Amino acid sequence: MAGVPVVTYVEDPDLDIRLAPRPYLHPVRTLSGVVVTDALCQDHPWHMGASLTMSDVAGYNLWGGRTYVRDEGYVWLDDHGRISSISSAPTADGFTEELEWRTADGEVLLREHREVTATAAPHGWELSFAYALSAPAAAEVILGSPATHGRPGDAGYGGFFWRATPGPAVAFTATTDTPHGSADPWLALVVADRYTLVFRGLADEDRWFVRTDDYVGVCAALAFTDPLPIKPAEPLVRHLRVLVADGVLTRDQIAATLT
Repeated sequence: MAGVPVVTYVEDPDLDIRLAPRPYLHPVRTLSGVVVTDALCQDHPWHMGASLTMSDVAGYNLWGGRTYVRDEGYVWLDDHGRISSISSAPTADGFTEELEWRTADGEVLLREHREVTATAAPHGWELSFAYALSAPAAAEVILGSPATHGRPGDAGYGGFFWRATPGPAVAFTATTDTPHGSADPWLALVVADRYTLVFRGLADEDRWFVRTDDYVGVCAALAFTDPLPIKPAEPLVRHLRVLVADGVLTRDQIAATLT
């Protein structure tokens, strides 16, 4: 941006199928060069920077790692898939892309249209990540999460997921300092007082999934409590925006920026 590299997009990672290979953004940087994403982490190697991913797509695991099974917990299953880029084209501030969500055997589970841009914004720059997921045939496709399979603790992750760098972190919204499970219009994440990320773009029954203890991450979660169907000819459309800023932004500064 203005000559400053802020995003690297890994389009076709060569990874074990158990990691659910998919395109991802990493590293993502502030304007001063601070890295704000982590990938292929020792604790969760299937976490890949900022990516779109689901733990249950019609019974297949496109998140990576073990699968949560009701009344059993997490187990290794032969149920992993991948997200593959089919074509892409540059735009003025980013790119558009067509993708397929597939089983390990190549069966198409979903088709996706994606648009990604990076533009200047107050306090830093803003990533725009828009996507539309479509059922490939006449039957609806059901999205699920560990929560929809019975895992307690509001473990409703899946969707646009951002794995941040390690360090002491705090998350908050305009109304709460405990934002996990909320549906507030924006959510801020401050990590090690080095950078602030401000997420926007929930829709319908989406919720914020937040971790600041075991690891640092934010998900604009689909299927947070209930399975989410994608009906034929009715794409699931979302548009996420992430403000990437150096240093610490306060609640008042964020509110003033977003009004």
